[in-house]
Amino acid sequence: MNFCGLGVALVTPFNENGLVDYSGLQKLVEHQITNGTDYLVVQGTTGESATLSSQEKKAVLDFIIEVNAKRLPVVLGLGGNNTKNLSDQLQQFNSNDIDGILSVSPYYNKPSQKGIIEHYKTIASATDLPIILYNVPGRTSSNLLAESTLELAHEVENIVAVKEASGDLEQIMTLINQRPKDFLVLSGDDALTLAHLAVGGHGVISVVANAFPKRFSTLVHAAINGDYNLAREKHFELFEIIQHLFADGNPGGIKHVLKLLGICGDSVRLPLVKVNSQTADNLYRLTANLGEKVI
Repeated sequence: MNFCGLGVALVTPFNENGLVDYSGLQKLVEHQITNGTDYLVVQGTTGESATLSSQEKKAVLDFIIEVNAKRLPVVLGLGGNNTKNLSDQLQQFNSNDIDGILSVSPYYNKPSQKGIIEHYKTIASATDLPIILYNVPGRTSSNLLAESTLELAHEVENIVAVKEASGDLEQIMTLINQRPKDFLVLSGDDALTLAHLAVGGHGVISVVANAFPKRFSTLVHAAINGDYNLAREKHFELFEIIQHLFADGNPGGIKHVLKLLGICGDSVRLPLVKVNSQTADNLYRLTANLGEKVI
C-alpha cells in the first residue's frame, strides 16, 4: 500500500545547454518531501525518459535515491515495446534501490489484449519488485481494457496497482468495483483525480504536484478521508492551471511553472519545445493568482 495517496511524476530539469541540472533536481526532490508528497516517480513520461541516455538514467536515479535518503518510496518508470529487453533491464534492480516499477503498456507495436497481458506477465516474472501498470491510450494507441487489468491483478502477485490515464470513468469504476482488495487504482489525470477518488480510487500519480505538492496532497488526502468540501476547494484552485499545463504538451507547461517558482529551468529536449508566449502568460497569471511568489 506504499502507493496510496500522492505520487509525483518528477520532471528531469535541464540547463540551457541541455545537460541535466542536478541542483534543480535536488530542489525539486526537497520540494516534494517537505510538502506532503507520498512517493516519487522517476523517469516517467514527464521525466522525458525517452530522451535520456542509459548513463543519464542511471545517474539521475542514483542522485534522487541519494537526495531522498529513504524518506519517501521511489518508483522507477521502466516500460517499452520490446518485452525481452525490458525483462533484462528489470533484473538490474532490486528493492534496496527502488520500491516499485511503473511500466507503461506497450506502444507502437499495437499488440492485442492477449499480447499486452503476456507482456506484463513476462516482465513481472523477471522481478520481485511491485509493478504498477500504466494505461495511457493517448500515448500508446491502445487501451488496456478493464478485463485485462483485472486478469493481471488477480493472477500476478507482484502486479499491485494500475495508473489509469484513459479518461474513461466507467472503466475506472469497473476496476475499482472488481479489483482484488489489495490492488490499487490510481489516477493518471490530474483534472479527474477528485472524481476518481470520489468513486473509491486510491490516489494519483500527478504532474501538477511537481509545482504544487502541498495543495494537491491536501486535495488527495481530504478526498481519501471523506472531506469533500476541502477536496473540492483545492480541486478548483488548481483546475484552470491544470488545463493550461498541457496546452503545449507535457512537461513544457509544468517546467515553465517550476521556473516561475524558482525551482528549476524550463528547458526541454527535442522533439519537445518550450511553451509558447500565450501559454506562458496564462501560466504566469494563474500561478500568481494562487498567491505564489513568481519570478
